[in-house]
Amino acid sequence: MAKILVVEDEQSIQTLLTYNLNEAGHDVVNAMDGKEGLELAQTEQPDLILLDWMLPQMDGMEVCKQLRLQKNLVPIIMLTAKDAEFDKVLGLELGADDYMTKPFSPREVLARVKALLRRAQHSETTDFANGEKRYQFGDLLIYPERFEVTKGGERLEFTPKEFELLVHLVENKNRVLTRDQLLSSVWNYDFAGDTRIVDVHVSHVREKIEENSRKPLYIKTIRGLGYKFEEPKKG
Repeated sequence: MAKILVVEDEQSIQTLLTYNLNEAGHDVVNAMDGKEGLELAQTEQPDLILLDWMLPQMDGMEVCKQLRLQKNLVPIIMLTAKDAEFDKVLGLELGADDYMTKPFSPREVLARVKALLRRAQHSETTDFANGEKRYQFGDLLIYPERFEVTKGGERLEFTPKEFELLVHLVENKNRVLTRDQLLSSVWNYDFAGDTRIVDVHVSHVREKIEENSRKPLYIKTIRGLGYKFEEPKKG
């Protein structure tokens, strides 16, 4: 059972989400405005947040932004009636892991919640035993069991989805992965999804591991296909 914070000011939607999440075995905490949602995110320490875009007091974008600035990496799914590309990409740029456009079905909400929780809960486990899995590329070190990445000895901060995306690319080194393949493998979607989620998360990962994200050495874009992780050539 996970604790899920639902920040939604439309009572009917909040009631629907709460009912279905409770039926799935989750503990639900509710907030009716952004300010309350931010406070509860800090005090209740939820495992996942369903966060509406348009909220009184403080909008969902600002709540998401503030949490990420505080290094709070709780998985966030944005809920919005807006369907413009700019709105979706902006939410992801600010650190949301996923988004859903209203109206949505309870089944799809539960599927996406389950997918995000599965990765987030796995990322909290640690295994420091000898022989633990580790990937090294120059001064870039990746520890899948620790949910840890360091570069030049400095630890890098990743959201669960950013980390899972990086590990999946590394484990398929030199193999071209399409956006649909990444959406299926990393986000666990068994239904059609928006591949821009992949593009934005790749951009986030590049900003953290590349010396110059505009000229990436590790994560290469294969035009018309997808992405490929390569080990930089020495010299």
